[in-house]
Amino acid sequence: MNAVDSTKSSSILATLNSGSGSASGPSTSEEIQNRFLTLLVAQLENQDPLNPMENAELTNQLAQMSTVQGIEQLNATLDSLVTGLADTQAVQAAALIGKTVLVPGANINLANGEAFAGVNLASAADNVTVRIHDASGNLVQTQSLGAVEAGSLLFAWDGQTNSGEAAPDGAYTFKVTASSGASTVAAETMQLGMVSALTRTSGGNFVLDLGTLGQYDFAKVQQVF
Repeated sequence: MNAVDSTKSSSILATLNSGSGSASGPSTSEEIQNRFLTLLVAQLENQDPLNPMENAELTNQLAQMSTVQGIEQLNATLDSLVTGLADTQAVQAAALIGKTVLVPGANINLANGEAFAGVNLASAADNVTVRIHDASGNLVQTQSLGAVEAGSLLFAWDGQTNSGEAAPDGAYTFKVTASSGASTVAAETMQLGMVSALTRTSGGNFVLDLGTLGQYDFAKVQQVF
């Protein structure tokens, strides 16, 4: 190794060591940029005059530094957007406390001879049938909703059984079947519940407490009443 190469290597090594072993944690883009520029100057000052650094090599190094800085700025922007979205979701979710929401589930509660629930159809159906069962699984009432368009639909139950008697107030469950011609249409049962509280999970998402119906992610809410 000639004298120029030896000086160059020593200078580069000293520059790199000056930025290592810091107890303050990961370097910021500004610190990395300053260290890079110091290293670049050391390379230019100690380069072999008979074999100088190529322009393409210099341009490539500058481009890499610009890319690193750009990625850090992008990450900072994304973090800001995520924080802003979480704050917005918090306000929206808090406004649901005390309101009735439509969420996935098969529970239907009969009170004073009235009960309401919903169905979410993947596509339009010629015929939609609802079957309501008591706590023991016995069929209590069957009703046809007829032809229904795709999407969410609410239906009511007057508490009458198939035999024409009044069913006692309480908790029931229901099932839904739907068809279009000879094809089966995917039908999801939807239940109504009142939001009693709001909880933020460790992942930053919000869950709605619907009392005896359990907890549901904010994204599960189909309709608000």
